[in-house]
Amino acid sequence: MDLRALTEGDLLIKAGQSQLIPTGFAMHIKDPTVCAVVLPRSGLGFKHGIVLGNLTGLIDADYQGQLYVPLWNRSSEDFLLHEGERMAQLVFLPVIRAEFTQVTEFTPSARATAGFGSTGSR
Repeated sequence: MDLRALTEGDLLIKAGQSQLIPTGFAMHIKDPTVCAVVLPRSGLGFKHGIVLGNLTGLIDADYQGQLYVPLWNRSSEDFLLHEGERMAQLVFLPVIRAEFTQVTEFTPSARATAGFGSTGSR
């Protein structure tokens, strides 16, 4: 779902500045097997340099209250955010509660410990 700026009029975000923007949308997921993720809008990032100040926001199931979106103007030009403008997106995702087992070694795999770039680029 789109998150909109619930500001009192338009808001100027100066170049290099961050602003915490209210959405006017409050929530409480409650279900511990669900979380929400706040994602940037690609057009704002590409065309205007407006991205999330924390790059991705995670909303835990026990959070209660209004959502605020930290917008960062990473461009060299000021940006005018209009009241009611779509500024971010909210996606709900399942949460897997992993259980860990301590081991002294792993079962061998073809990739093993080969890291960045080890699977090629094509």
